[in-house]
Amino acid sequence: MSQKNHDAKSSARERLQAQREKEKARARRGRQAIVAGSVVAVLAVAGGVAVWASVVGGADGAGAADAKMAVPKAATDGDKPAVTVGAANAPSTLTVWEDFRCPACRQFETGFRSVIHELEDSGRMKTEYHLATIIDGNMGGKGSLNAANAALCAQNTGKFRDYHDILYTNQPPEPQDKFADKKYLIQLAGKVKGLVTDDFSRCVNEGTYDGFVQKSNSAFATSGYGGTPTVLLNGKDLAKAKGGRFTPADLKKMVQGTGKSKQAGTRSAPAS
Repeated sequence: MSQKNHDAKSSARERLQAQREKEKARARRGRQAIVAGSVVAVLAVAGGVAVWASVVGGADGAGAADAKMAVPKAATDGDKPAVTVGAANAPSTLTVWEDFRCPACRQFETGFRSVIHELEDSGRMKTEYHLATIIDGNMGGKGSLNAANAALCAQNTGKFRDYHDILYTNQPPEPQDKFADKKYLIQLAGKVKGLVTDDFSRCVNEGTYDGFVQKSNSAFATSGYGGTPTVLLNGKDLAKAKGGRFTPADLKKMVQGTGKSKQAGTRSAPAS
């Protein structure tokens, strides 16, 4: 082969490689734009979160689990698997569809956490959490799935709420799939007193409740909801309340108004 032909082929290979890298970068930017472009800005005001936020996403391709899937203690199986926090007979129900990798979910949890805890602890409201993995589907990775499984492992000892809050407090930037690291999830569990045991670590490492999470995500994908967080109070979509400008104070007022003539529920004992 002449030097001229060799140089020409080398140049062609380099151009092809460069084109492939450009296409990969374009695809990567496109996936990120789908997520970032669909996040509605959240404004912090004295009353809390003023403008609702949601992330439009798709399923991660995981199908529903089979009938033999493992179910956490005190969790609800069925068409829409869920974990309930608070009194089972509370007069109001907050339904939350969320993804542990979702930045908008973190914004919601940060802004509304104290009021949600107050209403749960008073017996006026229970919260049904449905876990989704749409960021895994949009951005790639397994952080949504692994974090959700770990939270369900915490449910077995009645520590779902505590660990749930720790995960959102320590949520990594969306492009960083740090929750895919099961060692990191166990490390974060150390922030919840008494959570890290051999059983918990085994549950996290083995992905015991992956099927439960996948079934929940499939339910979200076919629900018709546009993104996470999707939050409903007694069936009413709060993203559509007050023109989307719904605050923690509004939630407290609605719950107290709804349950004014009803007796507060008795808070459920933690699963043992």
